[in-house]
Amino acid sequence: MMNPSSKTRGSKRFGSLEKRLDYEFSEYENLERALTHASVRKKSDNSFHYQRLEFLGDRVLGLAVAELLFEKYPDANEGELSLRLNALVKGKTLAAISDELELHEFIRTGGDLKELTGKRMQSVRADVLEALIASIYLDGGLKAAEDFIKRFWKERIHIVEETKRDSKTALQEWAHSNRLGTPRYKEQKRTGPDHDPVFVVVVQVTGKEDETGSGRSKRAAEQKAALAMLLREGIWESDEANS
Repeated sequence: MMNPSSKTRGSKRFGSLEKRLDYEFSEYENLERALTHASVRKKSDNSFHYQRLEFLGDRVLGLAVAELLFEKYPDANEGELSLRLNALVKGKTLAAISDELELHEFIRTGGDLKELTGKRMQSVRADVLEALIASIYLDGGLKAAEDFIKRFWKERIHIVEETKRDSKTALQEWAHSNRLGTPRYKEQKRTGPDHDPVFVVVVQVTGKEDETGSGRSKRAAEQKAALAMLLREGIWESDEANS
């Protein structure tokens, strides 16, 4: 059990963060670890950083978000749920929530990491958020972690709709989530004059029949081919593709 003086010191240091999280810790060691980058070295414990907690937090987050999606979309198939899950637990989403909480104000780093804001350090801020989730889980249990996740992720579920408009991204995320590797695109032919060409591209996914698409550019043709496969596999419905 934490002694009163340690509790007071922890509350003083992390009190403002606890208000943002809407969660009060009973022990602060894991929270401090979650907010410590590996570039910080402690002579007594060179493993006092967030990496192990990040591993655990990633799993807790995945479970909680999967449950949210399962309840929110009772008619969605496995492929659609996987697409939505991937978008909600990717680094960009995590970094955005980390920024909303202003976690960079509390992260301890060594001299080689001076600037935590900005796109370059997005992965660090995302990793710290996962570690923070683990610290809540270890301190208060699964219910406490799920409550925190629901507060910050539930309102973001709709953001995935924008992600789904990019058929190449959607197909890649679906293929990866089903362990089918990365989709491969090959140009089959090109017709028309140089100033107005038409490309025909085939997309290949391991274990699936090929699909083709055509367009005025290779990228447009690739998007059409990916779209055809998404529709055929039932990952997207026709109304989603046209919206």
